[in-house]
Amino acid sequence: MADGFSFLEGPRWHEGRLWVSDFYTSRVLAVRESGEVETVAEVPGQPSGLGWLPDGRMLVVSMRERRLLRQEPDGSLVPHAELAELTGGLLNDMLVDSHGRAYVGNFGFDLMAGGPPRTANLVLVRPDGTTGVAAGELAFPNGIVLVDGGSTLVVAETLGNRLSGYPVGQDGALGGRRDWAAFGPSPTGSEVAEVLAEVSVAPDGICVAPDDTIWVADAGNHRVLRVAEGGKILDEVDTGELHAFACAVGGAGGRTLFICAAPSFLEHERRDTREAVLLAATV
Repeated sequence: MADGFSFLEGPRWHEGRLWVSDFYTSRVLAVRESGEVETVAEVPGQPSGLGWLPDGRMLVVSMRERRLLRQEPDGSLVPHAELAELTGGLLNDMLVDSHGRAYVGNFGFDLMAGGPPRTANLVLVRPDGTTGVAAGELAFPNGIVLVDGGSTLVVAETLGNRLSGYPVGQDGALGGRRDWAAFGPSPTGSEVAEVLAEVSVAPDGICVAPDDTIWVADAGNHRVLRVAEGGKILDEVDTGELHAFACAVGGAGGRTLFICAAPSFLEHERRDTREAVLLAATV
């Protein structure tokens, strides 16, 4: 669909275009199905997760600042919430619900420097910018979606070999964790490479299909999977030589699976290259 990017994450179909963050060019992009690309925001702190408040203003994660930004009608970006005290690593993906509540993940440790894996919090940011811990002890919380009419939040644990589900309270608070889909035993390795060797699926970005199954970008296996609750794999889209890191369903007919793909995720390999691509498949 389009190419020439550094590393794409956080795709969202919104108002007739696919919105996506390009990490190392510090840009939020809006891409038409024709492939036309427009820069809609510049985030020097490295953009990732995207979402929108009920009034239409965009929220965007600033990874390195560990801050959530809000885009005002004039296009300016202003601080919405400070998350450094609640997070142990760079911020990551985000879900913004219909009430304007944002759920934000983080690495939990220094991934790019090869630090030992540590668990991380999922942070809740309320519409007024106040914050709290929504869930803890997550193994690299990544993509986040709502299913069951919004009553269940599902988060991908990339280093946990699973998708975890939580009941959502009326105030946005999350209840106890359960396995929404487990792909095998929990990894026990003490280094990232060891953990990745143990997982059968490394769930990165995720999105919801119309039937409440979940499309999962499997970052370790060059594919995107459609998974049912319980873990049964229903469909697979092969991404060839490229790894799939995030996905979104949308398009004019609502049947296009957009995939953010690249040769690898390591910063020193991606920062100065433009090998990431945006793929599209009819599903």
